Amino acid sequence: MPMNKNDLRIIFFGTPEFAVESLDAIIKAGYNVVAAVTMPDKPAGRGHKIYHSPVKEYAVTHGIPLLQPVRLKDADFIEELRSFRADLFIVIAFRMLPEAVWKMPPLGTFNLHASLLPRYRGAAPINWAVINGDNETGVTTFFLKHEIDTGDVIAQERIAISPEDNVGDVHDRLMHLGARLTVETIDGIAAGNLKTIPQNNLLTAGEIPTPAPKIFKETCHIDWTKNVEDVHNLVRGLSPYPCAWAELFDCDTPDSAPLSTLKIQKTAIIEACNLPGTVTDTVVAGKALINAGRLFVMCGDGRYLEILRLQPSGKRPMDTADFLRGARFPDRIRMA
Repeated sequence: MPMNKNDLRIIFFGTPEFAVESLDAIIKAGYNVVAAVTMPDKPAGRGHKIYHSPVKEYAVTHGIPLLQPVRLKDADFIEELRSFRADLFIVIAFRMLPEAVWKMPPLGTFNLHASLLPRYRGAAPINWAVINGDNETGVTTFFLKHEIDTGDVIAQERIAISPEDNVGDVHDRLMHLGARLTVETIDGIAAGNLKTIPQNNLLTAGEIPTPAPKIFKETCHIDWTKNVEDVHNLVRGLSPYPCAWAELFDCDTPDSAPLSTLKIQKTAIIEACNLPGTVTDTVVAGKALINAGRLFVMCGDGRYLEILRLQPSGKRPMDTADFLRGARFPDRIRMA
């Protein structure tokens, strides 16, 4: 049975800026958000200044009642949730909810996920789509069930990924697209005319869902034995944050400490014929060349990647030319 916007009581769960875009769209669409749930405040940075999540800042500014539970299974938190008498829960970029929470509202709980499910189930779908060199991705709304990111799909929207997009570019486009899809999904729920699709129906014969596990420091460590496209895509998929990284070594003192640890923010694939200086046929993965204020690194397929922008340890991000201008390196260097 169709519901009026003011009668549809919504609780919103989310933490980062990505979630705020949708929360703002819901409010502007005239829906009744009776509470928001976000992570507890925590100290962050060198000064241990208390960090408030973007969702908290939005909720406080707009007078939305706010809950910040430490434990989602806590009986007092669950009872407080129940007291809002919400019809619908919406989850965007938040923790995994216990069944006692997501089963509570009569109209269900739906999630906005930043991938075309069942592709990229997991914590880092935008990163992995770029790292894997995909030429498209999108957003999906789906109803929650027991297994993470496996519920029936409500709606999807697609966007293209260009060869030079980094994860920040894709994140921002999906954030805006996801906000629109979130409101459209609520519209459908309020109208009572949704048709959902089991995720298995979206898989071709023999296809399995693609994982998108959490990004760790070692995930970001560049393996120069891979081909140049793979390394370039890793850099794009981790830029501007948390950034791919590598260490710079003196080839003539192999057991010495690295000369520098570099976060790599931007790269370009360079064909050998366009590489200044002498080029040999010997493949030495990680071999680094400095020429005319430019830094090139050989990958495992014998092709070169130019490092365009980087961040030395303890310093600000900078163009590679600025980094090289103030540095002195041995004649033979390598990345590892």
